[in-house]
Amino acid sequence: MRRVGFQLRVAPDQIEEYKRRHAAVWPDMREALSRSGWHNYSIFLRPDGLLFGYVEVPQSLSAAQAAMATEEVNARWQTWMADLFADNADGTPADQMMLELEEIFHLD
Repeated sequence: MRRVGFQLRVAPDQIEEYKRRHAAVWPDMREALSRSGWHNYSIFLRPDGLLFGYVEVPQSLSAAQAAMATEEVNARWQTWMADLFADNADGTPADQMMLELEEIFHLD
């Protein structure tokens, strides 16, 4: 399993809406994530909108994203969430804006 950290930025005026939507992630989205190899997935959010995500995937983040791209529910979720992100006037899906972070230390 590969550990992956990534970041995004939620628009400051959309933080509460972002939290609200994630308090009730659709069951079919949860199932698609599991089917696509997303494990131990967590999202952390600073008050200024900086988002840090952590996920464990079998191969790579790009492979897990490619698997999710085959899931119809992911297209609906990405469209629904796109307007919540900072600097996203063109509506780019959030899963295409993830900045993967380099792991430099891990303590077992």
